[in-house]
Amino acid sequence: MWRKNFKKAAYASIVVLPFLILFFHPKNYKAAGIIDAVVRPVGLLQVPAFELKKLFFYRETYDEYVRYKTENEVLKAKLIALRENVLAAERLDRIQAFRNNQNYSSIIANVIGRDPSNWNASLVIDKGKNEGIAVGLPVVSQLGVVGRIFEVGKNTSKVILLSDPTFAVAAVVQRSRENGLLTGTLGGDLRFQYLTDNADVKVGDTLVTSRLSTAFPEGILIGHITDVEASVNSHTVECLVDPAVDLSELEEVVVIKK
Repeated sequence: MWRKNFKKAAYASIVVLPFLILFFHPKNYKAAGIIDAVVRPVGLLQVPAFELKKLFFYRETYDEYVRYKTENEVLKAKLIALRENVLAAERLDRIQAFRNNQNYSSIIANVIGRDPSNWNASLVIDKGKNEGIAVGLPVVSQLGVVGRIFEVGKNTSKVILLSDPTFAVAAVVQRSRENGLLTGTLGGDLRFQYLTDNADVKVGDTLVTSRLSTAFPEGILIGHITDVEASVNSHTVECLVDPAVDLSELEEVVVIKK
């Protein structure tokens, strides 16, 4: 008999308990401890289930991670390339504007190579005989004198930079109109030479190409005097000059045609 009543009570609890959970006020759940009694064992069961799920789906999750990481790296590379294109376009606009404002014929060329043994002595550009480039033509940028054409090929040319000891150009102090010769040195420095000991030159003076130059148009910026040295063996002075152009960062130049 009791077994029969127990079964009835069990069946009744199965039917009644869900209604109690659904319709009792949440406060009553807490007071009665029903939620805790139901949730705690469920929570204990979820822990191993969650770990098993991670184990089963690890490969899928890892593959997604690799895919997203690869896509992210590709997007980063595209962004870097886009920035390079923007910077190149900005440089080209500036040098094109400079070229358009000059009263001499010229051509824009890209720097495509350098001498690794002497980075600031020479460079290679992507223009040659096919574009009318010839030995001796002056090379400048929108910031000032760069050098001159030293060798010419069909589609490329070599440029000797103004820091090379074989480079020389007639120069004038813009303030005092003192004339002299600017040359490169083995150490990569620029020297302004053949000035008398009473020449009106001082630190900070600006040097530009002189009308005495046979290669460069006059008035192109060369650099600024950083030091004035008296010669020991003669009544002359020499000046150290800081070039206006950063020769290590050149990417485009302008070749002046005669």
